[in-house]
Amino acid sequence: MKSYIVGGAVRDSLLGLPVQDRDWVVIGATPEDMLAQGYRPVGKDFPVFLHPVTHEEYALARTERKTAPGYRGFVFHAAPEVTLEQDLVRRDLTINAMARADDGTLVDPFGGQRDVRDKVFRHVSDAFLEDPVRILRLARFAARFADFTVAPETLALMRSMVAAGEVDALVAERVWQELARGLMEARPSRMFAVLRDCGALVRILPELDALWPGAAGAAPAVLQMLDHAAACALPLCGRFAVLMRALGGDDAHAALASIDTVCARLKVPSDCRDLAVMHAREDAVVQHAAGLTAADLVALLVRCDALRKPERFVQMLEVAACEHGGQPGAAWAPAARLHTALTAARAVPAGDVAARCGDDKAAIPAAVHAARIDAVNARLSV
Repeated sequence: MKSYIVGGAVRDSLLGLPVQDRDWVVIGATPEDMLAQGYRPVGKDFPVFLHPVTHEEYALARTERKTAPGYRGFVFHAAPEVTLEQDLVRRDLTINAMARADDGTLVDPFGGQRDVRDKVFRHVSDAFLEDPVRILRLARFAARFADFTVAPETLALMRSMVAAGEVDALVAERVWQELARGLMEARPSRMFAVLRDCGALVRILPELDALWPGAAGAAPAVLQMLDHAAACALPLCGRFAVLMRALGGDDAHAALASIDTVCARLKVPSDCRDLAVMHAREDAVVQHAAGLTAADLVALLVRCDALRKPERFVQMLEVAACEHGGQPGAAWAPAARLHTALTAARAVPAGDVAARCGDDKAAIPAAVHAARIDAVNARLSV
């Protein structure tokens, strides 16, 4: 029985990057051997165990065989006779198919160290063909390692997978999971550029693919804005809102329709969908906040449910400031005005206003609304 560090930890150490998580592969062991040494089983599809002290993941070396389309159609075989090289050959990219022994020896049967040096994404074997998620993973890695290029033979393989309909077999939840992770990388534009280059973008996000001016045209401006959103350190919901706002151009109704379509197709979480909808609907109003009256401002707050959910409204302002305010951290006057209005409106003691209405319960909503307008007006007049 022997253990090796594998995958991303080896890759990142060669790149001089901090290693966040370490994954291990175990050669020459059975599940019973692992249990006897105190490891706790966690794997459902194949034997994965947690170390009793470090809680790091240890997976038994395994082989796999494709039995159906998509990424779920695999049969795994884990046994003591499976070698380290047999385990590594099933991995996606050479830079992820390296291992390091306890004594520090690098095991690199497929040239991963060379490809790290040359900054190339290259598939390990034709097993890459069997799992369409690998197209999404490679594109996501391109967003993280922006100076890497895709090897021509790997790009050709990806295109053949798209043509064979493998991408169409992906379930929405897995597509969203990979896209969300890519959006949170430093250069999310690279993910979409790679997906378009291999032909997968038109299958996954045709609304974005349609924004490219032509087969050899420059990338749409929204991708630069996405990278700017990453530089602004916007959270996932904010970056998704930036992406969705571009789909309808200057037509808010078209943007809203596209958001509904995309979110339904990819099963986007409600927090991301709601912020994208609010930003697309209100962006033009927010940009012209300087010309809004106190009544207009309170109406905007009510429309956005900002009095109950101020955090989401503030997120929308951060997205708008990133899009229209220039450099990260730069003050943006419309956002400052709306922050002031929100603070003033939320400070109104609704209970006291309601008490002044006496028994006339029907008058309470209008009285509270009027009090909020007065408070915003007073704050902005200072």
